[in-house]
Amino acid sequence: MMAGDMTAPPSASAIEIRNVWKVFGEREAEALAEVQRNGISKQQALERYNCVIGVADVSLEIRRGEIFCVMGLSGSGKSTLVRHINRLLEPSAGDIRVNGRDVLALSPKELRQFRNEHIAMVFQNFALMPHRSVLDNIAMPLEIRRIPKNRRRATAEKVLAMVELSGWGDRFAHELSGGMQQRVGLARALAVDAGILLMDEPFSALDPLIRRQLQDEFMQLASIMNRTTVFITHDLDEAVRIGHRIAIMRDGRIVQTGTPEEIVLHPADGYVADFVAGISRLKVVRAHAVMQPPEAYERVHGPLPGDLPGFDQNAKLDVLMKAAVDSDAPIAITDDANRRIGVVTRSCLLKAVIEGTEAS
Repeated sequence: MMAGDMTAPPSASAIEIRNVWKVFGEREAEALAEVQRNGISKQQALERYNCVIGVADVSLEIRRGEIFCVMGLSGSGKSTLVRHINRLLEPSAGDIRVNGRDVLALSPKELRQFRNEHIAMVFQNFALMPHRSVLDNIAMPLEIRRIPKNRRRATAEKVLAMVELSGWGDRFAHELSGGMQQRVGLARALAVDAGILLMDEPFSALDPLIRRQLQDEFMQLASIMNRTTVFITHDLDEAVRIGHRIAIMRDGRIVQTGTPEEIVLHPADGYVADFVAGISRLKVVRAHAVMQPPEAYERVHGPLPGDLPGFDQNAKLDVLMKAAVDSDAPIAITDDANRRIGVVTRSCLLKAVIEGTEAS
């Protein structure tokens, strides 16, 4: 299942990040003032103040229920950024709100409660306790909440079944494969029943086949649970596959934010274009991006037949390509009310695949 096939998330924001900066170093305040006032580069901040700019003036709104992917190369600032949402890192400047709540205004006690009840996190390295069983690892956040043992175990067994590890609850982490351990990490996050899930490159240490399997399982769970997920990855294929929207980072800044389709079709600059160069548009671009209005088609080719093969506006290019192979006729594109809103021809499809531009 592709992310684009999921029910569209609501428009209300779950996470709001406004003008967030993170500067590492003893002269943090001086370096921040200089970069804000005079726009010095990351290299200049390092040379003049021995400070590293981790996040530079980032603003984002993440909608309730969506999978929002933040991607970039190593050192781009993506993992640094996500750790500000639950204040594992304190920003040098900026504003962060989760469900309308000012995260930076929380006292230490309120912050601990906030992390335990409202945000769950899945790490790349599994972070399982070796002396605890699988069930006890999953139930650990509930134990911190002082949930009774029977309820903890029942919840742990339920989410263990969700990640397809029923029967493994009494084993220890070293008895599980890497993919199974990552499932346990995901189950522990699900047990918290938090509205927001932060995932920092959770599948990157796994073999490709296991990784794709866990991506599939995660997307299935996400479509059922409808939780807001911030997913960090360095892999654009992964981001395109699972994300409703993607933010691409470079040198601590957001270079482009958009749907997978928008980023693949319309890269903001050469940096993003290099990223998307190897992505197959066939499973990303949808019919509405390559269709032309019926009137435009008819001005050139004459009236459209009434019995054309029809596809929904969200149909992917690979589906349309198969239809174009089977028939010489143009393809009618319809909206949710089954009204004809566009036409796709073989030339439209070829242009989209080869050039990556919208049909004129």
